[in-house]
Amino acid sequence: MAQKEEVAEASAPASQNGEDLENLEDPEKLKELIELPPFEIVTGERLPVNFFKFQFRNVEYSSGRNKTFLCYVIEMQDKGGQVQETRGYLEDEHAAAHAEEAFFNNIVPTFDPAKRYNVTWYVSSSPCATCADHIIKTLGKTKNLRLLILVGRLFMWEEPEIQAALRKLKEAGCRLRIMKPQDFEYIWQNFVEQEEGESKAFEPWEDIQDNFLYYEEKLADILK
Repeated sequence: MAQKEEVAEASAPASQNGEDLENLEDPEKLKELIELPPFEIVTGERLPVNFFKFQFRNVEYSSGRNKTFLCYVIEMQDKGGQVQETRGYLEDEHAAAHAEEAFFNNIVPTFDPAKRYNVTWYVSSSPCATCADHIIKTLGKTKNLRLLILVGRLFMWEEPEIQAALRKLKEAGCRLRIMKPQDFEYIWQNFVEQEEGESKAFEPWEDIQDNFLYYEEKLADILK
């Protein structure tokens, strides 16, 4: 079951889907804004089917998709070679707290120097420049961490700042690639809620392969 954790107070006017509220001169609107709850991160083991089908779809134009969904697999290996695996997902409920940063703050706030960490993220879209910088700093000070990020879409990939951030991620040792249809199926099987006693097969959307090839080409051009 999903849980919510407070992570930061609202620092700027924003609606619950991340868009700026309009008509802030309206006293009722302003009162409603002030009474908004703190920014939250939703965590859990499996996400609802409708969230997956909408948020993870690798469309070219991601209109209305104002959240980031991050499914993770953490493999911790001790000196004896024993591996412990943890998995779950994060969803940034409001715009100010991003799931990538929340992973390091909430899920793995500290790294045991006696263990090796292999972490895989399945993210609905690639990191913004700020999150990329946070990831780079974490990798720089955590030599026993290996991170693979698989993304469904590229976030604002035409922006020079975003392109530079993705290249810096690669230079920092982060492996970054676009999700193949098989990766979406993996998420469906391992991170999406299923009916009790029943497991439905993953049904790829019509343009899943074409969109994968589209984003794969864009990412290759950025990282070369």
